[in-house]
Amino acid sequence: MAGINETELKVFIDSVTHYFSHLTQESAEVRSAYLNNASIPQLDYTGLISITGQYRGCVYFTTTERCLRKLLRSMRESDLREENLLDAVGEIANTIAGNARRHFGNTLLISVPQTMRGAVDKIGVVVRARPYSIMLSWAGHDAVVIVDIELDS
Repeated sequence: MAGINETELKVFIDSVTHYFSHLTQESAEVRSAYLNNASIPQLDYTGLISITGQYRGCVYFTTTERCLRKLLRSMRESDLREENLLDAVGEIANTIAGNARRHFGNTLLISVPQTMRGAVDKIGVVVRARPYSIMLSWAGHDAVVIVDIELDS
């Protein structure tokens, strides 16, 4: 099984930074991107996309409740109930995976987003012993993209 390379990882970085700058006119800053050898970070809300086809694994987006509330407000959304927070985190994860699909092609199949609040058992390493962690900051709020995919040979 082959992992993804630095150029392919940049697709995920560019996707999440573009998402924030496009919707809010405020860029997300990548604080670090590294191979994670610890547990997968989980913040208040997480969106998970399963990947199948030529690649397999998962892509996660996790962030704080405060970040999602600020994001929704910046989009002029006044309904800040939990259902909307879950929809927002799922939409971000779906956008990141969808942009990756455009790069990798139709052989990268993505699931509908699964959304979760808090630390849950569903989140863990799926295919890589050391998934990529992309640590972000947007408007003073933390977020993390976890890329746990590899080429399915």
